[in-house]
Amino acid sequence: MEEFVVLVNSQDEVLGLMEKQQAHVNGLLHRAFSVFLFNSKGEMLLQKRASEKYHSPLKWTNAVCSHPRIEETYLEGAKRRVKEELGIEAELSEKFDFIYKADVGNGLWEHELDHVFVGNFEDEFHLNKEEVEDVRYISMEDLDREMIEQPEHFTEWFKIILEEYKHHF
Repeated sequence: MEEFVVLVNSQDEVLGLMEKQQAHVNGLLHRAFSVFLFNSKGEMLLQKRASEKYHSPLKWTNAVCSHPRIEETYLEGAKRRVKEELGIEAELSEKFDFIYKADVGNGLWEHELDHVFVGNFEDEFHLNKEEVEDVRYISMEDLDREMIEQPEHFTEWFKIILEEYKHHF
């Protein structure tokens, strides 16, 4: 099934729809969301992307990143993808939004108006193996160290979003 993203301008006004991969080839600004989940110890959940993903396979990233559909709010899209990818439901609250552009390799770009959501989760996951290879919790200190020592293990957009997240908290 073809997936489409919602193209927008910097004020989040809808310009149209485009097939997802084509939008990433063209580097066009589109709607997106990122979800950060934490456990009671304050550790962040990381997701390792599935090996079949068309870009950034087997790289670690935040809990969920995706795109709302044209008829969805950012929050509705975030909750849908948390369920589809991790097999869970979590209360999410929006913390901030920003625009970024990242070269993700192979001629593909992430150029997103990204709404960032935060939530907590302590239970079992039911991973969709077509989307998610693995998950793990990590302390912020260990995450910072791993990002310095092995930056190639992480998605390019996660590096950007994590830095932006730190500026807000």
